[in-house]
Amino acid sequence: MNYEDTTPEAFGASLRGMGLNLLVRDVPRQVAFLEDVFGMRAFQPTADFAIITYGEHVFQLHVDGTYHANPLLALLPENPPRGAGIEIRLYDTDPDTACRRAVAMGVTILQAPADKPHGLREAYLLCENGYAWVPSRPLT
Repeated sequence: MNYEDTTPEAFGASLRGMGLNLLVRDVPRQVAFLEDVFGMRAFQPTADFAIITYGEHVFQLHVDGTYHANPLLALLPENPPRGAGIEIRLYDTDPDTACRRAVAMGVTILQAPADKPHGLREAYLLCENGYAWVPSRPLT
């Protein structure tokens, strides 16, 4: 699919399997974080919405105001962290590189890169919206 030119109707109709949609306070800031730290790509980014790709995977960002008629909006906490309890795992991202980039942006590193007994080197980064991003790669 050509995410640059797709219409909302065509994009919505194309979605299959499991989807991820993150509600954020500031879409452009979240896009900058995802692109700069993890090398993701944003399509049709606006102040309200963006289509994000990570390899072959696609997900969406929406600013809170776009959810004005959605029942989920009432459940968002006034104070961070919003994403407590969810880990967004990025299995194709080097945690050392991601942490260097994140530090340069002032992003909170919850756990520095470390080799784990389950065969991955991983780190935990907390974005300003409270989501835990876990870049990881297999141990070599």
